[in-house]
Amino acid sequence: MNRRTFIKLTALGVAGLLTGCKSDETTKTLELKHLRQIVTADIDGTRRIMWSVAERLKNPAVEVKTGDAVKIFTVQEASFADDGEEILQYTAQIELGDAYRIVDGAAVGDWHALKTCGDRCKAIIFPDSQCGGGYDTWGRVARAAFEGNADAIFFVNVGDLVDNGEDSAQWQDWLTQIEGFTPEVAFAPVMGNHETYSRKWEIRSPVAYLNYFATPDNGVENFARRFYSFDAGAAHFVILDSQWHELGEEVIEAQKRWLRADLQASDKPWKVAFIHKDVLQYRINGRPERQEGFSDVGEHFMPEFEALGVDAVFTAHLHTYRNRGRLKNFRDDAAGTLYILTGLSGNVRYGGLWIDHALDKVTAPQPETDNYLTLEFDAHALTVKCFLPDGELIDETTLQK
Repeated sequence: MNRRTFIKLTALGVAGLLTGCKSDETTKTLELKHLRQIVTADIDGTRRIMWSVAERLKNPAVEVKTGDAVKIFTVQEASFADDGEEILQYTAQIELGDAYRIVDGAAVGDWHALKTCGDRCKAIIFPDSQCGGGYDTWGRVARAAFEGNADAIFFVNVGDLVDNGEDSAQWQDWLTQIEGFTPEVAFAPVMGNHETYSRKWEIRSPVAYLNYFATPDNGVENFARRFYSFDAGAAHFVILDSQWHELGEEVIEAQKRWLRADLQASDKPWKVAFIHKDVLQYRINGRPERQEGFSDVGEHFMPEFEALGVDAVFTAHLHTYRNRGRLKNFRDDAAGTLYILTGLSGNVRYGGLWIDHALDKVTAPQPETDNYLTLEFDAHALTVKCFLPDGELIDETTLQK
């Protein structure tokens, strides 16, 4: 028996003990697909549960067990149509207990643990998982990360989850690769530019992304859930939208206003931001006209991050891992914000494309392969580690309060 199977069976055994009774022989197994937890505004108190089914359910509900008590939460249908298919799915926001399961009359799903941060919290960070020709690479990287960090409470993907946002087969493959973990590890998605592409490679609304992942509402008209925030343990997280070239520049100022109000309202010790496109501009091999400097994302948001006391910023998009250390006023500063370009967790590589930036402190071993990161934090320390899929540690940074 492998470690993953042992953990799953152990969790189910604990959940069975919590019920205090044997399974009813009249119950039926509820067939669910892509069961997943999505972050809410405070993941230590609530979660969003989502799942798909082959046929509509008659009377679905979510049961949450705490000790011997069971609380029932109502379910809403959240089906949508895209790429010529109807995705039949359901959702419910629940309060946390020890474990939860999906029920529909006499049909029941498995119990799954509900984990909270406590004094110390761990998250897994995945860079672009965009793949060509199937998502096996994404699955391999993700499984290595989840199995090596069974204590992770949530995970983040920093955008470009799929190569084409309208391609339903890519979404199904992406979700299937990790459905052994998403029932118990909450997900915080970041929208990338590839989520906005149609089958014809034209720009469109990120329909699938917004429907598969019911993230917290930001309260901003016309930009619902394109950016959002949540609390976890000692940290406040903001998930931002860098897709103004694709979806319109109106989002820039609306997002800045929201960001200021959101961060100023938080009293968490740590403030962490995720945004898909990177803050630096790199020179490109074979294109001498392109200069080193800062991207429009950096020009718009680095001053905001610094003014609002953001401790760490994670970006993606360039499919390369670079740790820039701490920056302030667009230069090195030990009192500044930590900026990390997270790399890639898919199979689309840009080997030899980028010329190192003067602000790069650590670059992944060349030629680059896939990687993932972990983020561990309590009220006094925040540690970021970068790993290759085989578990080799290639970078580590700790911030102290």
